[in-house]
Amino acid sequence: MSSPSGNKHDAWSLQAALRRWRERTGRSVDLALCDPMEKEQIAHDIGVSPDELTQLAKAHSSAELLQERMAALDLDPNEVARTAPETMRDMQRLCTFCKKHRQCSRDLARNASDPAWKEYCPNLESLTSLD
Repeated sequence: MSSPSGNKHDAWSLQAALRRWRERTGRSVDLALCDPMEKEQIAHDIGVSPDELTQLAKAHSSAELLQERMAALDLDPNEVARTAPETMRDMQRLCTFCKKHRQCSRDLARNASDPAWKEYCPNLESLTSLD
């Protein structure tokens, strides 16, 4: 299955590439503050297009939220990725394009066991079926 950008790379491998780049350079970058040339150079350094890099940055925060939500539900993301890779990719994709990141982050920080997330999470069905 391809990533949301349609590239052959999946979100996890792109995240790993960005993580390696950060480790190698010792830099953490807010892409929103980068000028186009710097963004292009970062994308080139990790082997993706600037558009894919933008999607990767979005996916990175989404992946963290998804992992936190899964932990709150006593689900192991690595185990789900191993046993149900298509489900995991679908959940990552839905989380990446979700418009409720701030609310999700706030809810997780406030009280991860509060069922309020069920009102807006696009992964409700998948997460509850894995539980």
